[in-house]
Amino acid sequence: MEITQKVNLSQLSNYRTGGDADYFVEAKSVDDIRLAFSFAQEQGIKFFILGKGTNVLFLDEGYKGIVIKIGLDYFNVEGNKIIAGAGVLVSDLVDASIENELTGLDWAGGLPGTIGGGVRGNAGCFGWEMKDSVLEVSTIMPDGEIKKFSNTDCLFGYRQSIFKKDKLIITEVVLGLKKDLPKEKLKANVEDHINYRNEHQPLDYPNCGSVFKNVPVENSPEWVREKVKDIIKKDPFPVIPTAALLHEAGLKGYTIGGAKVSEKHPNFIINVGGATSKDIADLITFVKKEIKSKFEIDLEPEVEIVC
Repeated sequence: MEITQKVNLSQLSNYRTGGDADYFVEAKSVDDIRLAFSFAQEQGIKFFILGKGTNVLFLDEGYKGIVIKIGLDYFNVEGNKIIAGAGVLVSDLVDASIENELTGLDWAGGLPGTIGGGVRGNAGCFGWEMKDSVLEVSTIMPDGEIKKFSNTDCLFGYRQSIFKKDKLIITEVVLGLKKDLPKEKLKANVEDHINYRNEHQPLDYPNCGSVFKNVPVENSPEWVREKVKDIIKKDPFPVIPTAALLHEAGLKGYTIGGAKVSEKHPNFIINVGGATSKDIADLITFVKKEIKSKFEIDLEPEVEIVC
C-alpha cells in the first residue's frame, strides 16, 4: 500500500474540480483500510472514504487529511447471489447479472459509481432502489473489526442508509437477485435505461448526477401539490420532481462562473468549462434559496460537499 502526498482531487471527482489532498491511498484490501486508519491516527488527521467520485464535490482548497479510495473490486456470482467488494462498479455488476440471467439490477443500467456508494446512498431510479436487492452489508469499524448488517439493519430510506447517516465504511455487499427473465430481455431493459439517460441527461459535460433529491409530496405546501399534481411520480413513493421545480422557477441555464443549471435536465449542475468548486457550491446555494423563496420547499442535496 502506497500513501502519496499532494494528490490533485479534480481527477477523482466527476465534476473535475477540487484542490489537493494532503494524502491519498487506494485501499485494495481490508488490511489496507486498517493501515490507512492507523496512519490517520498517527498523524492526527481526518480521513474521507472515496468510491468512484460520482457524487462528491471537493473544495478548491483541497482536503486537509487522507482520502482513502476503496479499491475492493472483486465479485463472485453464487447462484442467485452476487458477493461484491465495495469498490466494484455498478455497471460491472449489471453486466454480470445479465450474463447469469439474474433479475434485480437491470434498472441500474447506466448508473455510475460503485456498489458501495450506491448502497450507502440507497441509489435508485425507475421506481427501484438498491435496498430492493441487498441481503447483507459488511463494514469496517474504527477499531478495525468487521460488522455485518442485514437489510433491515441498514435502515434504508430515501437516498439514505445507516452507512450514510453514521458514516460507516462499507467493504462488501451481498445482493439477492432472481432468475425469472431471459438474458435477451434483461439486456433490452438495460439498454432502454441507458438510452433514456443519454437522451434526458447532459452526459457530455462533467457532472455528479442529480444535485438534489426529489421532494416527497408530504414535504410540500398544499398549493404547490395542486400546481404540480400532473407531474407527481413514484420514486418509489409520491414525489415532486425537483427538475420540474427548477424549470418552473426559471432556473434552466442559470450560470455562475463555469457552473450551469443544465437546460437538458435542470436537476443537473454541469461544468461547462473552467468551473471551480466554489462556482458549483455557490450555484447549489442559489438554487436552494430560489426554490425556498418560490415554493416554500427546502431542497436536500444528494451531492456530498467534502470539507
